[in-house]
Amino acid sequence: MSAVSLHPFETLTPQRVVEAVESLGFWLPGEPFALNSYENRVYSLTDDDRRRWVVKFYRPERWSDEQILEEHAFLQALAAASVAVGAPWESAEGNTLHHFEGFRFALFAHVVGQAPELENPSHLFALGELIGRVHEIGARQPFRHRLRLDLNVMVDESRRRVLEARWLDARQRRLYGQVIDALVPLLAEHAWPESALQRVHGDCHLGNMLGRDERFSLVDFDDCLMAPAVQDLWMLLTAQSPGEWQMQLSEIIEGYEMTREFDRRQLDWIETLRTLRLIRHSAWVTARWEDPAFPRAFPYVAESGYWDQHIRDLEQQRVALDSPRWLA
Repeated sequence: MSAVSLHPFETLTPQRVVEAVESLGFWLPGEPFALNSYENRVYSLTDDDRRRWVVKFYRPERWSDEQILEEHAFLQALAAASVAVGAPWESAEGNTLHHFEGFRFALFAHVVGQAPELENPSHLFALGELIGRVHEIGARQPFRHRLRLDLNVMVDESRRRVLEARWLDARQRRLYGQVIDALVPLLAEHAWPESALQRVHGDCHLGNMLGRDERFSLVDFDDCLMAPAVQDLWMLLTAQSPGEWQMQLSEIIEGYEMTREFDRRQLDWIETLRTLRLIRHSAWVTARWEDPAFPRAFPYVAESGYWDQHIRDLEQQRVALDSPRWLA
């Protein structure tokens, strides 16, 4: 295979990673260790002073420089307010976004710890308090360059990408189109107004929360955007029974409201957000298939059974949107 046909990330060898970081004035005595990341390429490394770092190489052509710098400015504002986040390293010249041989990258101090336990009330309270502090800063001004959680645009874009995928047969394309058409008006009934949008993390799952002893940090703001506050809360609600779900919700909101009030009307948008995430995930994988990491990580997406199950999952969301779980 010629270098021209390689995906850009395939040329990001350990040596190039080291050379990129050392171009900032660091010296790395060892090799970088690749961390679990698909959208970007992320590595853990240690410098000669035994300081541990995480370096993130941004996916080419995904974000503009202005969008990345808005992510960094948000993180710097949070860090300045003593909110526990992974903020970017800044050079003596004041730069947080760096360039090396066509790649854009940023360096972050390594955050130690483990993922929280979502069945642990004290962990849920601590996470709610952390996210509340993030949102208190986030509400002070809007993003100007980053995405807005626009339901219609995101559903339409995802539908187009999936229907262009080569793996669906004629029956699946028909059924997928039908279920999306049926979901659109239901999603519109449970959609957020423009006035509810503010700066949020955008991808608050367990992999982006690290800590110990009920002290957690929020990392990887790569998907930060303008969205309703509940976007950063609903993925913490994992319970499968009404009582446990209400316990989780109560602890999260109690922690959140140590800093700012949570508008409980936003709970009506949870199933809309869950549905949107399901729709966007399949579209995301198909859109990234030319990156060799994706066929290796998601081989099942190329199988017919995956799309049958995806269509069934979307059908189940039609029911959930009609009768949101445990909100009565």
